[in-house]
Amino acid sequence: MSTSQQKFYNVLFLCTGNSARSIMAEALLNTMGKGRFHAYSAGSHPAGAVNPLALEQIQATGYALNDLRSKSWDEFATPDAPKMDFIITVCDNAAGEVCPVWPGQPISAHWGFEDPAAAIGTEEQKRAVFSKVARQIMTRVNLFASLPLHTLEKTAIKREMDAIGITSV
Repeated sequence: MSTSQQKFYNVLFLCTGNSARSIMAEALLNTMGKGRFHAYSAGSHPAGAVNPLALEQIQATGYALNDLRSKSWDEFATPDAPKMDFIITVCDNAAGEVCPVWPGQPISAHWGFEDPAAAIGTEEQKRAVFSKVARQIMTRVNLFASLPLHTLEKTAIKREMDAIGITSV
């Protein structure tokens, strides 16, 4: 399939605060997805700011930091919002919340990660937790980005996404 015919997929990463995990997942998929994905992130109760330690992790990828902001998932439930192909929750709180109804029946999955923003200790200890979680997110994003989505049926994609969510990272 040539690049001009290649399907692009919209992916929304959800978390409660949209300040760390979902933001890192957005940036990593946009960076590692080789142009096949347009990733977004949002939160049920957005913190209003991106965690500086999350930005530090993202900066290493070369992703444009000024494109990142903490925002409500309500932005993606409006009629003029991009139609999502995939919805991925990255924190246990968001996975248990009642989400908006997403148009187009996107495939959903839960990929739980420890909340690095809740880390306690010295700045270096907190940074180490952010680094660990960023590597875990990168592993799962890489597995997802490697799926041959254009050849799999919806049920197979759902099964693969669920498997990624329980992959030991």
